[in-house]
This record gives sequence, C-alpha cells and structure tokens, in this order.
Amino acid sequence: MITRELIDRINELARKQRQAGLTPAEKEEQAILRRQYIENIKAQVKQTLESIEFVEELPEMEFSCSCGCQGKHHHHH
Repeated sequence: MITRELIDRINELARKQRQAGLTPAEKEEQAILRRQYIENIKAQVKQTLESIEFVEELPEMEFSCSCGCQGKHHHHH
C-alpha cells in the first residue's frame, strides 16, 4: 500500500540525493522504496482494468426505442 510515510521517505531521499548524495545503504533503501511504490501502482492499475466490464455492442436494430417499435425505424418525426 502507498502510505504518506512511504511517499515522504521517497521524497526525503530524493532531496538528500540532490543536496548531499546518498550513502550506499540509503541508495539501496531508495531503490527498494521506489520499487515498492511502482509495484503498488501496477497492482492498482491491474485491479482497475480487471474491474472494467466490456459491454458487447449490439447491432443497431436490436435497440428498441421508446415507442416500442423494436428498432423498426430510427427516429421519430
């Protein structure tokens, strides 16, 4: 899960990297946190895609219009 703490720590490491550079341990932590963040995003996208239902389009004639003509004509006058 992407938490406020995770984002704050990623940002904190990025700032430190620009200003003073990171120790090997911090670089490793940064890589792990970024990977965690990306995996979470990928999981969210996958979940969203799986929840989308593709509705098959019906041929126009199968739509019934409000007058109940069963699509025998396309528009009312």
